Amino acid sequence: MNIYTGTSINNEIAIGKIFVYINDDFKIEKRHVKDTDGEIKRLKDAINKAISELESLYERASDKTSLDNADIFNAHIMILKDDSFAGFAMNIISSENVNAEYAINNTKIHFMEMFTNMEDEYFKNRAFDIKDVTDRVLSALTGKKKNKIELDEPVILVAENLTPSETLLLDKNKILAFVLTNGSINSHSSILAKSMNIPALIGTDINLKSNTINDINGINDVNDVNDVNGIKCINDINDINGKIAVVDGFEGKLYIEPDEIILKEKNRRIEENKKEMERLLNLKGKGNITKSGRKIDVYANAMNLSDIDLALFNDAGGIGLFRSEFIFLESNDYPTEDEQFLIYKDILEKMGEKEVIIRTLDLGADKQTDYLGLDEEENPALGLRGIRICLKNKKLFKTQLRALLRASVFGNLSIMYPMIISIEEVKEIKEVVNEVKSELDKENIKYSENIKHGIMVETPAAVMISDELAKEVDFFSVGTNDLTQYTLAIDRGNTKLDKFYNPYHEAILRMLKIVADNAHKNNIRAAICGELGSDIDFLDKILEIGYDEISIAPGKILKIREKIRSMK
Repeated sequence: MNIYTGTSINNEIAIGKIFVYINDDFKIEKRHVKDTDGEIKRLKDAINKAISELESLYERASDKTSLDNADIFNAHIMILKDDSFAGFAMNIISSENVNAEYAINNTKIHFMEMFTNMEDEYFKNRAFDIKDVTDRVLSALTGKKKNKIELDEPVILVAENLTPSETLLLDKNKILAFVLTNGSINSHSSILAKSMNIPALIGTDINLKSNTINDINGINDVNDVNDVNGIKCINDINDINGKIAVVDGFEGKLYIEPDEIILKEKNRRIEENKKEMERLLNLKGKGNITKSGRKIDVYANAMNLSDIDLALFNDAGGIGLFRSEFIFLESNDYPTEDEQFLIYKDILEKMGEKEVIIRTLDLGADKQTDYLGLDEEENPALGLRGIRICLKNKKLFKTQLRALLRASVFGNLSIMYPMIISIEEVKEIKEVVNEVKSELDKENIKYSENIKHGIMVETPAAVMISDELAKEVDFFSVGTNDLTQYTLAIDRGNTKLDKFYNPYHEAILRMLKIVADNAHKNNIRAAICGELGSDIDFLDKILEIGYDEISIAPGKILKIREKIRSMK
């Protein structure tokens, strides 16, 4: 039995088989080839395929969003058509008699190093473009696509980290637990684990690098793995892949091939948890009211239709945050107005009379999708994201607003806008909304006149002018994850900074009070939709400050309700 330790996300236990997922760059082998002309033809065909894909993306982007973003694809096409770029790879093939994959990968390394070493920031950033286009060529050569996890049965997923798109594409019914060697308490995989109410460990002290010689980059003629200084890892991924393990979220431990004593104890705890859940189910239909009569609404956060089902099962008062950007992350192209409309309609119909707050797409930062054509940014969390993308790309924004307004007649819809920092942004949003309404009126398309419009308060700027913003909107919802990040100048996804990431910092508490007070002075509602809202130990503070609503992971609702009802 091997035992590893990590930081726990949920107090839950899971037992099952391990599935190890390694999301490395393309594994490239150097092969000697005799037919160099044939290999050059393979490379040319792959480049032409990549160009064709990019031209298609350019056309769709030009039609649906601004040319600024579409031109990114055009720039990538120009790189692939550049004789010096393609010629460099072809020269490697003919001079070294090697395979096309090895040649284009070495070309990538060469040009990335060249651009990275330049002083000008613009040219430094072009290194990312080189990586993007060559990875597209490598995909055409190898037939392999990245970021897809195929699962045949429920497993404990062990990985170094998961991107938002990888997390999104997972079949939730086949995930028993997450174990990540990196990751952050505020990563999307952590948020998903919370919504699913499954155990998850991050920063786990298990090294997933294989000890086979071919996997040790740059090492040649090593007679024994022990000759490689400083390498401490599992001898082979197959040594743990498929083996039975226990993830204990109470202890923050991963047990691989647990002995009978551990298995018996963990199964006992699982049965206790089941009984606890059965007890909590008796709270369905009851109010979120303290013993002194104070009421607070408890809504659910959601990112897809499965989360809506979980919200209903756990008796959520409504949906306080539907992350619409995941509709875009799930798609290989811009979701059409009708595609979005059907999803929003389904959500509203399922929730009936209960309020559904849908946030307009909050892409950018760590939530990227190829077809949007966003530039690589030095500080993406401070870059083009949230409402900035929408106001820069009005076609994209209007398409989503049209879908939302059309769906509004099927339920109780509210719309929320992310990353607001100014009154001017809110006024511009109102102008766009009115333009969309006018378009729908001309087309005789019905929409609800009772839609409420609110904003995410997740920047210090929004906090400091919340007295003015409150006059322009119907509600506030505080995103405590980003508010903490921007206030403390701490990257929420940087695991090295977890020690310093403090959502209970006095500055955050004062900001929460400012926002709630300014909301109530202007007779609008104040909510918290960040992770802080689901902290049982922080509930008394939330009530003390005066918040009207919290929106949390569906699996936490009944536990939070129990706590509220026990408070004096």
